[in-house]
Amino acid sequence: MKLVPKFEIKSKAKIIQFLNKQPVGRIGAIDERGYPQIIPMNFVFVEDKGRSGNLENDVDKTNLGTVYMHSHPFGEKIENIKRNSKVGFEVDMHICFLPSYYFHPADASQADTLYISVVMKGNAFIVTDLEEKAKALNALMIKYQKEGGYAPLTSNMATVREVAVIKVVPDEMIVMVSSVVIGGRDAKTLVEGRGFSKISSTKKMKLSRVERQTSNEVVLYYQLF
Repeated sequence: MKLVPKFEIKSKAKIIQFLNKQPVGRIGAIDERGYPQIIPMNFVFVEDKGRSGNLENDVDKTNLGTVYMHSHPFGEKIENIKRNSKVGFEVDMHICFLPSYYFHPADASQADTLYISVVMKGNAFIVTDLEEKAKALNALMIKYQKEGGYAPLTSNMATVREVAVIKVVPDEMIVMVSSVVIGGRDAKTLVEGRGFSKISSTKKMKLSRVERQTSNEVVLYYQLF
């Protein structure tokens, strides 16, 4: 079995799917004293149309989509963005921690964590166009209240005028997956065969559970999807 420390996901569709399944993102802006301020936020990622399904192959690399968040119209976060639009935005999902003794009876360096993370660098803006605000707020409602039960927001509503909508346009986006199990393409077991030349060619698996058998033996159960 081979554990690869990390690799990048370049499928735009999978990135969007991951982002819009996560409930919380974190925006980092610079305060007036030069310190980063990191705030957890509800958010929605909106795809920009007309681009291919692979970030590596896209000709237009200046437009990676848009992150929208709603906020109280006043406060330190808003003032930081107005003063300096450069921000970071991060979303992550912890999958599980793998204790060191699963792999070695005494070596602490064998401990590992399975996770997925998206890290963006870009510019944030306070949206003033009422039509764009309404569309962003409706996208947030669709993400978080999938069952419906509300009237869509329109640009002439007082609620739309009064709430702040933050827009993050990323210049750079990196998606990392830690500790992915990879086997051979013609293997009878996970440790045989010639292997794969590309990560995209491998079988996709999700860790379902971990069972320790003895002090130096562990069984990892994966589901193919």
